[in-house]
Amino acid sequence: MTEKWALLKTVYTGLEVDTIRTTLEVEGIPVLVRGYQVGMWGSAFQGSISEGADVLVPESALERARELIPEDIDGEGEEA
Repeated sequence: MTEKWALLKTVYTGLEVDTIRTTLEVEGIPVLVRGYQVGMWGSAFQGSISEGADVLVPESALERARELIPEDIDGEGEEA
Protein backbone atom coordinates (compact mmCIF):
# COMPACT_ATOMS: atom_id res chain seq x y z
CA MET A 1 0.00 0.00 0.00
CA THR A 2 1.31 3.45 -0.87
CA GLU A 3 1.41 6.30 1.58
CA LYS A 4 -0.99 9.20 1.18
CA TRP A 5 0.22 12.74 0.52
CA ALA A 6 -0.85 15.57 2.84
CA LEU A 7 -1.09 19.29 2.13
CA LEU A 8 1.64 21.22 3.91
CA LYS A 9 0.98 24.67 2.49
CA THR A 10 -0.34 26.57 -0.52
CA VAL A 11 2.10 29.19 -1.79
CA TYR A 12 1.85 31.92 -4.39
CA THR A 13 5.38 32.47 -5.70
CA GLY A 14 7.86 30.29 -7.53
CA LEU A 15 10.54 31.32 -5.05
CA GLU A 16 8.49 29.98 -2.14
CA VAL A 17 7.93 26.69 -3.98
CA ASP A 18 11.64 26.25 -4.65
CA THR A 19 12.69 27.33 -1.15
CA ILE A 20 10.27 24.96 0.59
CA ARG A 21 11.06 22.07 -1.75
CA THR A 22 14.81 22.47 -1.25
CA THR A 23 14.52 22.84 2.54
CA LEU A 24 12.45 19.68 2.85
CA GLU A 25 14.45 17.60 0.38
CA VAL A 26 17.70 18.45 2.21
CA GLU A 27 16.04 16.98 5.31
CA GLY A 28 15.10 13.84 3.38
CA ILE A 29 11.39 14.67 3.05
CA PRO A 30 9.92 13.96 -0.40
CA VAL A 31 7.90 16.82 -1.89
CA LEU A 32 5.12 16.90 -4.47
CA VAL A 33 4.04 20.26 -5.89
CA ARG A 34 0.64 20.50 -7.52
CA GLY A 35 -0.46 23.47 -9.65
CA TYR A 36 2.93 25.08 -10.25
CA GLN A 37 3.25 25.85 -13.95
CA VAL A 38 6.66 27.02 -15.10
CA GLY A 39 5.18 29.03 -17.97
CA MET A 40 6.99 30.74 -20.81
CA TRP A 41 10.05 31.76 -18.77
CA GLY A 42 10.90 28.23 -17.66
CA SER A 43 11.93 27.09 -14.19
CA ALA A 44 14.05 30.22 -13.61
CA PHE A 45 10.89 32.33 -13.20
CA GLN A 46 10.39 33.11 -9.52
CA GLY A 47 7.38 35.44 -9.69
CA SER A 48 3.76 35.18 -8.65
CA ILE A 49 1.60 32.10 -9.18
CA SER A 50 -1.91 33.52 -9.34
CA GLU A 51 -3.69 30.20 -8.79
CA GLY A 52 -1.23 29.06 -6.13
CA ALA A 53 0.70 25.84 -5.79
CA ASP A 54 -0.01 23.12 -3.23
CA VAL A 55 3.06 21.70 -1.50
CA LEU A 56 2.41 18.14 -0.37
CA VAL A 57 4.49 15.73 1.71
CA PRO A 58 3.92 12.13 2.83
CA GLU A 59 1.52 11.97 5.79
CA SER A 60 4.23 10.38 7.94
CA ALA A 61 6.49 13.42 7.37
CA LEU A 62 3.85 16.14 7.82
CA GLU A 63 4.65 16.99 11.44
CA ARG A 64 8.40 17.29 10.75
CA ALA A 65 7.74 19.37 7.63
CA ARG A 66 5.56 21.76 9.64
CA GLU A 67 8.42 22.23 12.09
CA LEU A 68 10.75 23.12 9.22
CA ILE A 69 8.24 25.31 7.33
CA PRO A 70 6.05 27.23 9.81
CA GLU A 71 2.62 28.20 8.47
CA ASP A 72 2.90 31.79 9.71
CA ILE A 73 6.00 32.69 7.69
CA ASP A 74 5.50 34.70 4.51
CA GLY A 75 7.65 34.57 1.37
CA GLU A 76 10.23 36.98 2.77
CA GLY A 77 10.99 35.05 5.91
CA GLU A 78 9.11 37.38 8.23
CA GLU A 79 6.18 36.47 10.42
CA ALA A 80 2.92 37.52 8.82
